[in-house]
Amino acid sequence: MNDVLKALNEVILKRKREPLEGSYTCYLFEKGLDKILKKCGEECTETVIAAKNGSPEEIVNESCDLIYHLLVMLAACEVPLESVIEELARREQKQRNLKVMKTVDKNT
Repeated sequence: MNDVLKALNEVILKRKREPLEGSYTCYLFEKGLDKILKKCGEECTETVIAAKNGSPEEIVNESCDLIYHLLVMLAACEVPLESVIEELARREQKQRNLKVMKTVDKNT
């Protein structure tokens, strides 16, 4: 699953390095962080509304839009996607460690 996110992230980073006329991603970078953040907020709201409406297809579509704009924001802020993935892995490891500790406590 991370391969898809990484591939999308690479396209976004390439557009930042090598602008392509007519590219929506380049348009966002050109307009700047305020525009990117506005789009993140809009897509977040649309994702929440989709979830409230309960349509799985709408939830998927809006979630994709949100993730895309979040990746653009990370690129604009020069935060590598790998840093986010590493933090998620660290948190997952912490959760596994807590489960192990709880199991050990129950058995002692």
